[in-house]
Amino acid sequence: MRCVIARFPFELTKAGVIASMKGVKPEPAIGEVVVIGRRQYPVKQVGEVVTRQDRRDFSAGEVVRAMTKLGFTTLTVTAGGPTGESTGESTEEPTGSAF
Repeated sequence: MRCVIARFPFELTKAGVIASMKGVKPEPAIGEVVVIGRRQYPVKQVGEVVTRQDRRDFSAGEVVRAMTKLGFTTLTVTAGGPTGESTGESTEEPTGSAF
C-alpha cells in the first residue's frame, strides 16, 4: 500500500513492516505505540526503521495513520499502562471486602 510519510511516498505492506521490525528491541514508550506481534513499539521507532529517515523528519500521526491502514493496532500508552482500545473486560482485581 502506498503511504506518504514526511512528504515521501513509501510502498509498505504488513508483512514488510513485520520483517523490518523482526529482531528490533522495542524502546520504552509513553505516548503512541504500534503493536507488532506481541511487542509494543513507539511509533517514531517504527517510522525510523521502516522509512530509514530521522525521527525528526516525520510526525507520529503520519506513522499511526500508515500503520492503522496496514491493519496494525495502535494504542496510547500512559505511565499507568495502555489506553485507547478496550476489550470490555475489567482488569482491576478486588482490593478487599465490602464490609
